[in-house]
Amino acid sequence: MSNERALYQKVILDHNKSPRNFGVMEDPDFEAEGYNALCGDQFRVYLRIKDGIIEEVQFEGSGCAISKSSASIMTTLLKGKTREEAKLLFDNFKGMITSNPDASFDAKELGKLIVFSGVREFPIRVKCATLAWHTLLAALKGEADTVSTE
Repeated sequence: MSNERALYQKVILDHNKSPRNFGVMEDPDFEAEGYNALCGDQFRVYLRIKDGIIEEVQFEGSGCAISKSSASIMTTLLKGKTREEAKLLFDNFKGMITSNPDASFDAKELGKLIVFSGVREFPIRVKCATLAWHTLLAALKGEADTVSTE
Protein backbone atom coordinates (compact mmCIF):
# COMPACT_ATOMS: atom_id res chain seq x y z
CA MET A 1 0.00 0.00 0.00
CA SER A 2 1.32 3.43 -0.90
CA ASN A 3 2.03 6.01 1.80
CA GLU A 4 -0.64 8.23 0.25
CA ARG A 5 -3.29 5.51 0.37
CA ALA A 6 -2.35 4.64 3.97
CA LEU A 7 -2.75 8.31 4.94
CA TYR A 8 -6.13 8.46 3.21
CA GLN A 9 -7.30 5.36 5.09
CA LYS A 10 -6.13 6.89 8.35
CA VAL A 11 -8.15 10.07 7.70
CA ILE A 12 -11.26 8.08 6.79
CA LEU A 13 -10.97 5.90 9.89
CA ASP A 14 -10.41 8.97 12.10
CA HIS A 15 -13.55 10.69 10.79
CA ASN A 16 -15.49 7.45 11.20
CA LYS A 17 -14.34 6.96 14.80
CA SER A 18 -14.65 10.65 15.79
CA PRO A 19 -17.08 12.27 13.36
CA ARG A 20 -17.10 16.04 13.29
CA ASN A 21 -20.38 17.95 13.68
CA PHE A 22 -22.22 14.78 14.68
CA GLY A 23 -25.50 15.13 16.53
CA VAL A 24 -28.97 16.61 16.37
CA MET A 25 -29.18 20.33 15.62
CA GLU A 26 -31.76 22.27 17.60
CA ASP A 27 -34.06 24.38 15.41
CA PRO A 28 -32.41 23.87 12.02
CA ASP A 29 -33.54 25.95 9.06
CA PHE A 30 -33.44 22.88 6.83
CA GLU A 31 -33.10 19.15 7.31
CA ALA A 32 -33.42 15.99 5.27
CA GLU A 33 -33.05 12.27 5.69
CA GLY A 34 -31.12 9.93 3.42
CA TYR A 35 -31.13 6.16 3.18
CA ASN A 36 -28.98 3.69 1.27
CA ALA A 37 -31.21 0.65 0.85
CA LEU A 38 -28.31 -1.44 -0.44
CA CYS A 39 -26.41 -1.42 2.85
CA GLY A 40 -28.72 0.25 5.39
CA ASP A 41 -26.75 3.48 5.87
CA GLN A 42 -29.05 6.23 7.12
CA PHE A 43 -28.31 9.88 7.90
CA ARG A 44 -30.14 13.06 8.71
CA VAL A 45 -28.47 16.34 7.72
CA TYR A 46 -29.28 19.63 9.46
CA LEU A 47 -28.52 23.13 8.19
CA ARG A 48 -28.62 26.63 9.51
CA ILE A 49 -28.30 29.26 6.77
CA LYS A 50 -27.94 32.99 7.30
CA ASP A 51 -27.82 35.54 4.49
CA GLY A 52 -27.35 32.76 1.95
CA ILE A 53 -24.34 31.27 3.75
CA ILE A 54 -24.24 27.86 5.43
CA GLU A 55 -23.59 28.87 9.01
CA GLU A 56 -23.93 25.46 10.67
CA VAL A 57 -24.22 21.92 9.39
CA GLN A 58 -24.58 18.74 11.43
CA PHE A 59 -25.54 15.16 10.80
CA GLU A 60 -26.71 12.13 12.73
CA GLY A 61 -27.27 8.52 11.87
CA SER A 62 -25.27 5.43 11.14
CA GLY A 63 -23.40 3.86 8.31
CA CYS A 64 -20.20 2.31 7.12
CA ALA A 65 -16.82 4.01 7.51
CA ILE A 66 -16.99 5.49 4.00
CA SER A 67 -20.43 7.05 4.42
CA LYS A 68 -19.87 8.31 7.96
CA SER A 69 -16.47 9.82 7.22
CA SER A 70 -17.82 11.40 4.03
CA ALA A 71 -20.61 13.04 6.05
CA SER A 72 -18.11 14.21 8.66
CA ILE A 73 -15.70 15.73 6.15
CA MET A 74 -18.63 17.27 4.25
CA THR A 75 -19.74 19.14 7.36
CA THR A 76 -16.26 20.54 7.95
CA LEU A 77 -16.01 21.84 4.39
CA LEU A 78 -19.43 23.44 4.03
CA LYS A 79 -19.41 26.03 6.78
CA GLY A 80 -19.13 29.46 5.24
CA LYS A 81 -20.15 28.29 1.76
CA THR A 82 -23.15 29.36 -0.31
CA ARG A 83 -25.67 26.87 -1.66
CA GLU A 84 -24.05 27.18 -5.08
CA GLU A 85 -20.57 26.54 -3.67
CA ALA A 86 -21.90 23.47 -1.80
CA LYS A 87 -23.45 22.12 -5.01
CA LEU A 88 -20.24 22.75 -6.97
CA LEU A 89 -18.19 20.96 -4.31
CA PHE A 90 -20.55 17.98 -4.52
CA ASP A 91 -20.35 17.97 -8.32
CA ASN A 92 -16.54 17.98 -8.17
CA PHE A 93 -16.53 15.24 -5.52
CA LYS A 94 -18.97 13.04 -7.42
CA GLY A 95 -17.02 13.64 -10.63
CA MET A 96 -13.86 12.40 -8.96
CA ILE A 97 -15.28 9.28 -7.36
CA THR A 98 -17.16 8.22 -10.49
CA SER A 99 -14.23 8.82 -12.82
CA ASN A 100 -11.91 6.23 -14.28
CA PRO A 101 -9.27 5.23 -11.67
CA ASP A 102 -6.58 6.58 -14.02
CA ALA A 103 -8.30 9.94 -14.61
CA SER A 104 -6.78 13.09 -13.18
CA PHE A 105 -8.66 15.60 -11.05
CA ASP A 106 -8.04 18.93 -9.38
CA ALA A 107 -6.90 18.10 -5.85
CA LYS A 108 -7.02 21.78 -4.86
CA GLU A 109 -10.74 22.02 -5.66
CA LEU A 110 -11.48 18.87 -3.66
CA GLY A 111 -9.45 19.61 -0.55
CA LYS A 112 -9.87 16.91 2.10
CA LEU A 113 -12.31 15.04 -0.13
CA ILE A 114 -9.28 13.71 -1.99
CA VAL A 115 -9.11 10.93 0.61
CA PHE A 116 -12.04 9.28 -1.19
CA SER A 117 -10.22 8.97 -4.51
CA GLY A 118 -9.84 5.23 -3.89
CA VAL A 119 -13.62 4.83 -4.10
CA ARG A 120 -13.19 5.03 -7.89
CA GLU A 121 -11.81 1.51 -7.77
CA PHE A 122 -14.96 0.23 -6.03
CA PRO A 123 -18.03 1.64 -7.83
CA ILE A 124 -20.41 -0.07 -5.40
CA ARG A 125 -19.05 2.28 -2.67
CA VAL A 126 -19.99 5.46 -4.57
CA LYS A 127 -23.44 5.34 -2.99
CA CYS A 128 -21.84 5.15 0.44
CA ALA A 129 -19.60 8.14 -0.22
CA THR A 130 -22.40 10.29 -1.68
CA LEU A 131 -25.32 9.50 0.63
CA ALA A 132 -24.77 12.46 2.97
CA TRP A 133 -24.22 14.75 -0.03
CA HIS A 134 -27.49 13.75 -1.69
CA THR A 135 -29.17 14.30 1.67
CA LEU A 136 -27.56 17.74 1.90
CA LEU A 137 -28.89 18.69 -1.54
CA ALA A 138 -32.38 17.59 -0.53
CA ALA A 139 -32.15 19.72 2.62
CA LEU A 140 -31.00 22.74 0.61
CA LYS A 141 -34.03 22.27 -1.68
CA GLY A 142 -36.39 21.83 1.27
CA GLU A 143 -37.43 18.35 0.13
CA ALA A 144 -39.35 16.38 2.74
CA ASP A 145 -39.14 12.89 1.25
CA THR A 146 -36.35 10.56 2.31
CA VAL A 147 -33.52 10.60 -0.22
CA SER A 148 -32.50 7.22 -1.52
CA THR A 149 -29.33 6.23 -3.32
CA GLU A 150 -31.33 3.74 -5.41
